Amino acid sequence: MTGRLVLVATPIGNLGDLAPRAVATLAEADLVCCEDTRRTRALLAFAGIAGKRLLSLHAHNEAARVPEVLARLAEGATVAVVSDAGTPGISDPGARVVAAAARAGVPVTVVPGPNAVLGALVVSGLPTDRFCFEGFLPRRGAERRRRLEALAVEDRTSVLYEAPGRLAATLAELAELLGPTRPVAVVRELTKLHEEVWRGALGDAAAEFGGRDVLGEVAVVVSGAPKGEPPADGELVAALRDRLDAGDTLRDAAAEVARHHHVPRRRVYELGLALRDGGRPAGR
Repeated sequence: MTGRLVLVATPIGNLGDLAPRAVATLAEADLVCCEDTRRTRALLAFAGIAGKRLLSLHAHNEAARVPEVLARLAEGATVAVVSDAGTPGISDPGARVVAAAARAGVPVTVVPGPNAVLGALVVSGLPTDRFCFEGFLPRRGAERRRRLEALAVEDRTSVLYEAPGRLAATLAELAELLGPTRPVAVVRELTKLHEEVWRGALGDAAAEFGGRDVLGEVAVVVSGAPKGEPPADGELVAALRDRLDAGDTLRDAAAEVARHHHVPRRRVYELGLALRDGGRPAGR
């Protein structure tokens, strides 16, 4: 006998968003896997559910929990998975358990509901017909830079999460690489008492949020790159020459040309290296 795994979306702020089917599923589940047992126990109490067995399942132990969850499923149990807020598996634990259950042939279903990605997208006022989700960016290093540069040329609306303490720095980097005029919406504390949706340009957003303390959950929704024919290498090289002749270093020239033409900085920098290797001074 095989059980089933059910992903249950929970409120991202307002407890009134807990769906009736989510309540019924949690009440019927033999086991509830959750990030923080204290928060989930409070949610169950709000829903009038008592005596439920909880199993912690978070970023640091999910892989180790997989065999235990599969064993319960093999016994025929109904296992519900919740995160602290929103839909499990989206920048939250759950994806590893789902993949393992699917490989084992266990039925996996979902009780849809609150989701910060879609919530932020639809209130942003930016195009919603095509979008991508970046999740949390790496905090530092080459991978962070690579992903930021990819956003500079991404023509779909992009949604990313950020911690409040790092929001100002991320907005400043986005303004530098995507250009200060790129439209953005900063969505904070969705569905909560102090919900805020700030709309404007990246340069203004960097100034606004660089000057105040930010609390709560934050999503940043960035408009896609302007559409049009990508510039030819010759156009980029000509722009590079102008910047270098003006006294810019190769690094600064490449960053400015990439920002202005909405192309990856790496591409412009490599053109600059080729220009330098061909005998042209690199502005250093």
